[in-house]
Amino acid sequence: MNRLRPSIKPRFLISAPKPVPIVIATLLAIPVIMAAWFGVSSGGSETWDHLLNNRLLEFTTTTLGVLVLAGALMLLIAVPSAWLVSLYEFPGRRIFDWALVMPLAMPGYVMAYAWADLAGIAGPLHNTFRSLTGLSARDYWYPDLFTVPGLSFVLGATLFPYVYITARSAFLNQSLSTLEAARSLGASDFRLLRAIALPAAAPAILAGLSLGLMEAAADYGAADFLGIQTLGVGIVRAWASYNEPAAAARLALVLVSIAFTLLIAARFLQRGSTQETSRRWLTPSRQALGTSSKWLAFAFCLFVFAITFTLPVTRLIWLSVETAAGTGDIWEPLQNSLLLGTLGASLALVSAVLIVLHHQDAPQTAWLTRLASAAGYAAPGAVLGLGGLFILQVTGQSLTGLVALGILVWIYATRFTAAGIEPIAATIARTPKSLAMAGRSYDVSWLYRFRRVEFPIMRPGILAGALILFVETLKELPATLMLRPAGWDTLAIKAHNYATDERLAQAMLPSLLITLAGLLPVLLLSRQMNRTGHKIT
Repeated sequence: MNRLRPSIKPRFLISAPKPVPIVIATLLAIPVIMAAWFGVSSGGSETWDHLLNNRLLEFTTTTLGVLVLAGALMLLIAVPSAWLVSLYEFPGRRIFDWALVMPLAMPGYVMAYAWADLAGIAGPLHNTFRSLTGLSARDYWYPDLFTVPGLSFVLGATLFPYVYITARSAFLNQSLSTLEAARSLGASDFRLLRAIALPAAAPAILAGLSLGLMEAAADYGAADFLGIQTLGVGIVRAWASYNEPAAAARLALVLVSIAFTLLIAARFLQRGSTQETSRRWLTPSRQALGTSSKWLAFAFCLFVFAITFTLPVTRLIWLSVETAAGTGDIWEPLQNSLLLGTLGASLALVSAVLIVLHHQDAPQTAWLTRLASAAGYAAPGAVLGLGGLFILQVTGQSLTGLVALGILVWIYATRFTAAGIEPIAATIARTPKSLAMAGRSYDVSWLYRFRRVEFPIMRPGILAGALILFVETLKELPATLMLRPAGWDTLAIKAHNYATDERLAQAMLPSLLITLAGLLPVLLLSRQMNRTGHKIT
């Protein structure tokens, strides 16, 4: 730092040119605004009249029904799991502590493909059951995955880690001496959870649930594969089948309203949740469970991990190795996925870094960039895909060549910039403010100060954000399906096309590659969660 010379009057300099974050916020908001504007301003049509009178209610009630059932499943899986690994000692607890986050690596549509094969009438589960019992398929009842409850199971099994992470953090940050006092008065473990722990942790748990439901509302791939008529499916089909983008935009308004409601609820609950850290209180040891109880806890966590990760991933690996189907035409989609993922993640990451720096130096206008990034995150991929199509329409461009690819990368940045902001902002929040303030008190260019002071501070968050953004763009399906030029199929598109054509064996390899790519950032998230969480022994 010997090159830094203090000015005569030390002053705080901006971290980047002020117009830059404002321009970024505007660009991030344009696809959402375009989709909403076309939905409001477009005139009526026979297709829209048909959708309004015959399908809109079905789309909306089905979507809400899926959210209710998926939310209930998330709570039933995540809250007991988080309670057990946080406050009790049992076999395998240390593994389940981080392993239960791993289902986040698997997109909902991949979970649907794997379970459709596992639970199909000719699949291994049914074959094993029939061989053990001697029954035929007509002699017993079995649940149907191609229903609203089936889609709810798929989405709940994929997204419950949102609730698990927040519930685990809330349980660890409670006043543990209060729990000890309740135990000393003879409160049972169930009453302890119901009367003390859950009321205190409820805001954080519900915030995680809201985020999980927002992702469930944005789903297209799983619902389309299972044949469930949700709003996301209706939007894409109104565009693809009816060639009515205006009708699709009107459906998008309903879906965006649901997503924004969930986002606002999550923000409100996060703000209202209190982090009463256990460091201020007596920190007890984890409770050792009795012989039967500890094995019941182990069995519950093992069952959750098996149905949400082990079984589907094992099936993906088995079919990919056994059939070697789809290996011949996987390289081009893989290259396309890597290229688009790198470009989309890079643009989103640069946007996230500039927005975070803007939040630090210009809090009075931070609400604008925060609103723009939140709008993109809340808008499902199908809605942003429509926004991209409307941009092409207004500018007179076609869905070919570099222009369409540029629009698709833009849509990736709009959708996922908010996901990159979180780890970077969290890294800065853990840094002493005096360090950044000292750097700002020197009269040097913002670029020099960023390279020498702020980038080293932000580097861990930037790395985590880059991994998260790359995997999110790799998994994205509806916007890619709507905007990719001809010949630019990605792994997600390839898996979707195979599954739609009922060639599940061929869909397994691209699905497996997407899941394996998502494991690294999820494992890093688990490691970071264990580092920052309060450790109790």
